[in-house]
Order: sequence, then structure tokens, then C-alpha cells
Amino acid sequence: MSYDDEVRSHLTRADFLKALRSVGIGAAALAGGLGTNMGSGSAAMAMKTRPIPSTGERIAIVGLGTYKSFNTGPSAAERAPHKKVLQILFEQGSTLIDTAPMYKPAETVIGDLLRELGLTQKAFVATKVRTAGKENGLASYDMSEKLLGKGSIDLMQVHSLKDWKTQLPMIRDMKAAGRWRYIGITHSNTKKHDNVIKVMGKEKLDFIQINYSLLERNAEKRILPMAADKGMAVLINKPFVKAKMFKKVKGQKLPEWAKEFDCTSWGQFFLKFILSHPAVTAAISATRTPKYMIDNAAAGRGRMPDAKERQKMIQLWESL
Repeated sequence: MSYDDEVRSHLTRADFLKALRSVGIGAAALAGGLGTNMGSGSAAMAMKTRPIPSTGERIAIVGLGTYKSFNTGPSAAERAPHKKVLQILFEQGSTLIDTAPMYKPAETVIGDLLRELGLTQKAFVATKVRTAGKENGLASYDMSEKLLGKGSIDLMQVHSLKDWKTQLPMIRDMKAAGRWRYIGITHSNTKKHDNVIKVMGKEKLDFIQINYSLLERNAEKRILPMAADKGMAVLINKPFVKAKMFKKVKGQKLPEWAKEFDCTSWGQFFLKFILSHPAVTAAISATRTPKYMIDNAAAGRGRMPDAKERQKMIQLWESL
């Protein structure tokens, strides 16, 4: 269980049941172990998609992260929750998965489970390189391709800008050769946002991945507007800031007005704030827990908060 999951597990049963009902899953399905057929819930309200600016290809706005949450062993029993989470991700209308060689053994687990589920080619898989030097970079790329087994990886990202002056030209050339479809950079540290801005200003990128949430709003000052101006897709990491946000609202009742934008849980509240920013393409959150994957997916449906409601969300958060 990831740290986000551990803290989130303190949400009440009533909160969880409300979240399930919001995506068309009742108590009977819960009693039956959630099952795998969630198509009826999806049909009522489809997950939203947004275009990747560089091509117009659309991706779902809620994806799956794998940091720490997909660190598991090789047995079927150990991997059963992860397999269920992947099934739910697809059944709820998304294919977006973000991983990295540093999230050992996440790439292995993702690659194996996608093959077992017959979903390898349907998945939009993003991975990363975080190493110095040309030879180390090449070794990292080769291993990611081998473990994920996807052929052309959808998105290759320079993680935390590590040796980006070496890695970025390499992955750009490899994109041109068809090795991956998109390229980008990532960071999850607000103190490094100025470095991200410098690279964004110098390089042509399909994607950036950055931290942004009600707790960490720095990206909305310059990074998000710049991404919109330069036609870069934006993936948001750390949407719950390693569970700090759930700790802050523990014991707090979700405001009634959240229902006005189809929100029934704190997790959805946090995600809908992120997803309602016009520059954001998608948010990714790591989980190995099926019920939280269902709840996260629900944030990608229904109405998003408007500008006034976003301000109301900020005011509420700052008052807690």
C-alpha cells in the first residue's frame, strides 16, 4: 500500500460508498469484491479526455502513477491488487500509466500485467530516464523497452531534468526514428520550477510533468501558462502531496456545494481542482488499491469547477 493509500484508508465507509455510487457501483458490487465489469457505471458518464497539443490525440484526464505503489513481488497473489487496479483503470475509461526505471520493479510489473490482460498496445505508457551520460541513457532506454514490451513507447521523459542536455537530444532523435511517440521532462520539486521554466523556454517538448495541487500551487504562476502558450501537454504528479492533503482533511466533512460539480469525496475534490485548470491535460496518482482507483477515476467525470468555484475551493483549503 502506498503512503497515499494508507492515509486515505481512514476515510469513512460512508464516504467510500458515496464514491462508488457516483460511478454507478452499489453495495452489492462491493460485497462481491468489486468485480471487473464496471462498464455500466462508465456508460452513464464517460471520463473526459483532452488533446495533446502537438498532435491532437486525446487522452483521458485521470491516469495511474506507479511510484512506490507498484513495488511488489513476482507472485500472482502479490500482484493481484495491481492487476485489479489496471483492469479498473481501463474499464473506467483511461489508458494512461506513468512509470519509471527508478520505481523498481514497477516497469517489470506493469509490463507483465499488461501482457496478461492483453492491454499492452491499448495502454498509453509514459516512462522516464534519470541517469547521466550517453551510454547510461542508452542502457536505460533499452531496458525500459524490454520490460514494458510495447514496441514504440508512448512518452519518454527526462526525469527531474537529470543530465537533460545529454538525454533530451537523444530522445528527440529517437522519437524521429519512431522509438517513442512523444517526449517530455518532469519534476516534482517546487524549488526546481525555475529550472523547468528555463528548459521549457529552450526546448520543443510534447509534454511536461510537474507537481500542482491545492497545497502546491506554484506551477500556476508561470509553468502552466507557459505550457499553454507553447502548446505543451501537462501531466500533474503528486496530486495529494504524498497524502499530506488527506491528513489535513481527516475528520472534516466534504462541503455540500461540492456536489454541484459532481464531487463526492475529498480525493475527487483535490483532483477536480487540478483538472479544472485549463492548461492541465491529465493528473496521475499512484495507488495499488482498487477502491481508490475507482474514486480517482470518478474525478474525471461530470462537471469541473468553474473559476468562482475554484476560488471557493482555495478559500476552503486555506481555512482548514
